[in-house]
Amino acid sequence: MTQSATKFVTPLTFETIAKNECVASIFKRKGGFDVGHISLSKWADAFLIIPATANIIAKIASGIADDMLTSAFLACKCPKIVFPSMNTGMLENEATQSNLQTIISRKIHVVEPAVGRLACGDVGRGRLPDLDIILKSIENILNRHLDLNGKNLLITAGPTQEAIDPVRFLTNRSSGRMGYAIAEAAAKRGANVTLVSGRTSLEVPSGVNAIFVESASQMHKAVLDLAQSNDIYILSAAVADYTPKVKYSNKIKKNRSNIVLELVKTKDILEDLGKINNNSKIICGFSMETENLLENSKKKLIAKNADLIVANNINDAGAGFNVKTNKVHIITRNEAFDVPLMKKTELADVILDHILELKKS
Repeated sequence: MTQSATKFVTPLTFETIAKNECVASIFKRKGGFDVGHISLSKWADAFLIIPATANIIAKIASGIADDMLTSAFLACKCPKIVFPSMNTGMLENEATQSNLQTIISRKIHVVEPAVGRLACGDVGRGRLPDLDIILKSIENILNRHLDLNGKNLLITAGPTQEAIDPVRFLTNRSSGRMGYAIAEAAAKRGANVTLVSGRTSLEVPSGVNAIFVESASQMHKAVLDLAQSNDIYILSAAVADYTPKVKYSNKIKKNRSNIVLELVKTKDILEDLGKINNNSKIICGFSMETENLLENSKKKLIAKNADLIVANNINDAGAGFNVKTNKVHIITRNEAFDVPLMKKTELADVILDHILELKKS
C-alpha cells in the first residue's frame, strides 16, 4: 500500500481479510537480509495496481521509486497490470493520458476503467470495473500465448439487419458466438483486435475494440475503411445477401392485403476485400451451406481471392447457428481439413493456428 492508501483503509484491515502481510513501508524489516522490494518482485507471478490513481500512474511513467509500491513495481519483471480509477476530469487530462500511453509503450497492461458513479459524486468514466471483469482481464493477460503479439486483426461477427420500415427488418439466426470467440482468443494471444459486430446479446471480450453496426452496408464500410490497417481479416459475420430495394419511412400498416418486397443484392465484403489483397495480408472467410459444402466453399475461396474458408453445414448436429459448438472444414488453396465437433471457444484457437501456419508459408 502507498501511504495515501493507508489513510483510507488500514493495513490491519487488509491483513485480517487476506490472512497475509500488508506491506506499506520500504523501511520496515522483519529480520533476515532480503531487500523487501526486490524479494517481492522476484516472488510475484503478476503485479497488479488496483486502483491506480493519477499520481501512481505519473510516478510509474517517470520511473519514480520513492516508496514500497513504486520500488517493487520498477524492479518487477513479471506481467504488470494497472487499473486506472479516478475522477473523469483527472483521467481525461492530457497529462494522465500521456502517462498512460507511456506505460503502455513499456508493455504495462492498462485495463479500461468503467463508466458509473464515482466517489466524488460525479458520473463518468473512471470507476473501477466490476470484479468479474477485473478477474477476466487478469486471466486473459496471464493466459496469452503471444504468437499473435503485434498483429492487427479485424474480425466480423453476428447478424446484419436490413430495414423494411422503422419497425421491421430482415435478419438471420446468427448469435455471433463464433466471431466473439475468435476475437477473445486472438486478444489472449497478444493481437490488437478490432471486432465489427452486428447486434448480439454477447459481451465484448476484454481487450477488444468493438465497432457496432446494423446493416450489411454499414459493415461493408467499416471493414473497407480498415482494409489497409490490419494484417489478418476473419469475416465470420452472417451478412445479408439481399436488402429491401425500398425502405419505408413509416410503419407499413396491416390493412394492406399484400406486400411485394423487392430485394437487391448487398455489397460483398469478402469479395471487395479480396480485390485489394496484395498477398501481404491473410483473409479468412466463412461459408455456411446445406449441400455441396466442399465444392461450393472451394469456389468461394477462389472467386473471392481468400486464403482460407471455414465451412460448415447447418444440417450437421451441433453446428451452425445458436449453439455453443461447431463442426467445420478448413479449406485453403492446397488442402482441406476436417475439424470435429468442439466448443466454439476451442475452435477459435484451431482457426487461428491454421491462419498462423499460412502466415509462415
